[in-house]
Amino acid sequence: MERNTVSLFETIQTLLDNKRYSTLRDILNTMNPVDIAGVFEDLQSEKTALLFRLLPKETAAETFVEMDEDTQELLIHGFSDTELKEVIDELYVDDAVDLIEEMPANVVKRILRQADPQTRKEINEILKYPEDSAGSIMTTECVILRPKMTAEEAIKRIRRTGIDKETIYTCYVSDSSSTLIGIVTIKTLLLSEDDEVIENIMETNVISVNTLDDQELVAQMFNKYNFLALPVVDKENRLVGIVTVDDAIDVLEEEATEDIQKMAAITPTTDKPYDRIGVFETYFARIPWLLILMVSATFTGMIITGYEDALAASSAVFLTAFIPMLMDTGGNSGSQASVTVIRALSLGEIEFKDIFKVIFKESRVALLCGVSLAVVNFAKLMLFDRLVLHNDHITFLVAFVVCLTMVVTIFIAKLVGCTLPMIAKKIGFDPAVMASPFITTIVDAISLIVYFGIATALLHI
Repeated sequence: MERNTVSLFETIQTLLDNKRYSTLRDILNTMNPVDIAGVFEDLQSEKTALLFRLLPKETAAETFVEMDEDTQELLIHGFSDTELKEVIDELYVDDAVDLIEEMPANVVKRILRQADPQTRKEINEILKYPEDSAGSIMTTECVILRPKMTAEEAIKRIRRTGIDKETIYTCYVSDSSSTLIGIVTIKTLLLSEDDEVIENIMETNVISVNTLDDQELVAQMFNKYNFLALPVVDKENRLVGIVTVDDAIDVLEEEATEDIQKMAAITPTTDKPYDRIGVFETYFARIPWLLILMVSATFTGMIITGYEDALAASSAVFLTAFIPMLMDTGGNSGSQASVTVIRALSLGEIEFKDIFKVIFKESRVALLCGVSLAVVNFAKLMLFDRLVLHNDHITFLVAFVVCLTMVVTIFIAKLVGCTLPMIAKKIGFDPAVMASPFITTIVDAISLIVYFGIATALLHI
């Protein structure tokens, strides 16, 4: 597949160099807009605008939407005002909003100058909504019908206005005050008699979202109900727009990327591909968290230092050899619980009210995991370390201390891992922040305190 892509790009490059424009046009007409956008992103030259002019108007707009922001900006700088207006006129409102949000201020001014007054008004309306809300990702271009229309009248209206709408499969029924009262699909209209009245065939149990609802909640509703589009209403239940499934998929990708970055202790950055993110941009996204985690990790050093004299005086320095294993096992156990709970929270499978049910479940899992690992570790210490390696420091009591610490550490780690994300969500933080790095740092300190506490009590160090 990669070889084919390279071959296609080289072919297009060669045709461009040889000015074989008619052949280029024929090739581009057979390609999907997404694939054409990929060619433009690879090209990144002064010939990009020339190649873009070979596309039919509708295909050009669809291709433009699929490009990354760098390629879009490069093209806009190469467009005349007339060409820019033609592209803007072909864009759906939500795509135009996305474009404006990504472009520099000087480019935005030029785009808005070329947009017609109605488009500018709709763009400004959407831009007023909070970032990451349903209103910010919706489009106002949908088919609206009236309840007293007949099926025949509705189909005529769809034919007359549908060409400018993002979707016509689902049509929305509202009254004179724009209140959403029902939905009807194009399938229902086509299968109904011509004189059938819309209010008699429409679905009145309409699932909708508010303009201020979080975009992640909206995307989850698409997954739950298998919608192609979802109506967006204001506080008075007036229809103001729709969110389409392609925008929901973009939101899911964006939210998943953000959660992964937070779980890896990286400040969420742009949605650029990895190879387009600069070194310093990557550096500034990572260094704050590394500094915080480095400082917090000094607490583990302080705990070890606090027991250093006791270990040396009792000739029990060999106990430090087990610290990495205990800390790693505890950190891994906490991470397993936190990732599982974070996923459940993000999918709406659990809420804060379920915290005690989650704790009860994770407690049982922790005991099973802890005991299983302790048994295997005890056998390893007594059979391999003591008998095979002839390590005389490994006595029954030492092995018992290490294994007991492991059980307690895993138990505490699972509890910390499952509760912290839920508490974070409750107080308004993103639970993804309470993932592996933070959990590991906290559990490391706890595992040392437990280890040295048990060793002090049983080995009298």
